[in-house]
Amino acid sequence: MYRNSQDAFRKRGSGRNNKKYTVKDTVKDTAKNTAKNIAKNTAKDTAVNTEKDTAEVTAEKSSLCRVSNRCGGCAYLNIPYEEQLKKKEDYVRRMTGGSRKVQPVEGMADPYHYRCKVTAAFQQHRDGRIVSGIYEEGTHHVISVSSCMIENAKADEIIGTIRHLIPSFRIRVYNEDTGFGLLRHVLIRVGRQSGQILVVLVVASPVFPSKNNFVRALREKHPEITSVVLNINDRRTSMVLGSRNITIYGKGYIEDTLCGKTFRISPSSFFQVNPVQTELLYRKAIDLAELSGTEKVFDAYSGIGTIGIIAAAEAREVISVELNRDAVRDAVINARQNKVDNITFYAEDAGDFLEKMAASGEHADVIFMDPPRTGSTEKFMRAAAAIRPSRIVYISCEPETLGRDLVFFRKLGYRAGDIWPLDMFPFTKNVEAVVKLQRAKG
Repeated sequence: MYRNSQDAFRKRGSGRNNKKYTVKDTVKDTAKNTAKNIAKNTAKDTAVNTEKDTAEVTAEKSSLCRVSNRCGGCAYLNIPYEEQLKKKEDYVRRMTGGSRKVQPVEGMADPYHYRCKVTAAFQQHRDGRIVSGIYEEGTHHVISVSSCMIENAKADEIIGTIRHLIPSFRIRVYNEDTGFGLLRHVLIRVGRQSGQILVVLVVASPVFPSKNNFVRALREKHPEITSVVLNINDRRTSMVLGSRNITIYGKGYIEDTLCGKTFRISPSSFFQVNPVQTELLYRKAIDLAELSGTEKVFDAYSGIGTIGIIAAAEAREVISVELNRDAVRDAVINARQNKVDNITFYAEDAGDFLEKMAASGEHADVIFMDPPRTGSTEKFMRAAAAIRPSRIVYISCEPETLGRDLVFFRKLGYRAGDIWPLDMFPFTKNVEAVVKLQRAKG
């Protein structure tokens, strides 16, 4: 069910009008092989890379990745995996004050090629070479990357094929300085369970020469591709995606399964890039919520509805609130195709929504919150406490802001239990964590 939030409060006595939509009516060998593949590509790419001086090549040969010194993404690349997990556990403990018990970090059995969403920037260098890869840290200079140990290998292959196809189709690469050219980025989304693959060509204009022939040539090399979309980004901006999508092959989206539920993933959908760890994270969050089937659940910062839809099977009712209307539309479709009819979606700021609930005397038993890296806001936390849930499950992607928010929640009468960290992004410094807060008695 989707309702604009104003309609919900009109129904509850605010006297405002709006429209209502219902779901029913709308809808370690791995390490060796990885190192071997990277080494093979390193040799090939180093031979053609005329921009690197001898010192750079020497420094980078000591790493599993030839561009690690310039990328800046995998800060823990040359640290043994068990040590990475320990460093992340220590970081969570420091950032959350050290007074709460921090469980060991839940790592991955196979921490390679876990990213099922891969984005590559395209650029033509001064020597005429077309390269695809990542921006060098702190610059807009694209480093050539043919394979990455944390990215889906098939996605990297497809990006390489596109790079080799575009000269024969006379497709010009976009130039950020002049504003001329067509192809800016390529984004690949791969369904881990479904195997479906979405290719998004980010272009400066909807006029793509011989697009049908281009798709045919691409699918001859990669028949597993299930959809191709042109994303139009005609702005002089550092943002990757524009707001307009044109499907030129397939449905314009892929579907994948998470915790037994099927979700539609569009070019701009927020969907965690590491589905293996996401399942563990969400299951831990729902376990901590201790749902019995009688609870009214509030799902804040809900995106395309993943947590709320998964939790709905164990709750009486779920209220799901997300500011992004495109995400809400996807959430409605996701609920419908999973036959979940005890969830209602609202397109509004979660803090504003909670304030209205509190003003109307409404109550929720459990709140799930999954804020951005900047953490929550005092406005949201005050409003959350005002509807007096007995439990709040906080999913964090930044321990520093989690620690800050736990201090504020304590002032509001909520005490944090054990903190459960999880390694969503191996080889990087980033770590996720989930914690249950309970309302103090009295």
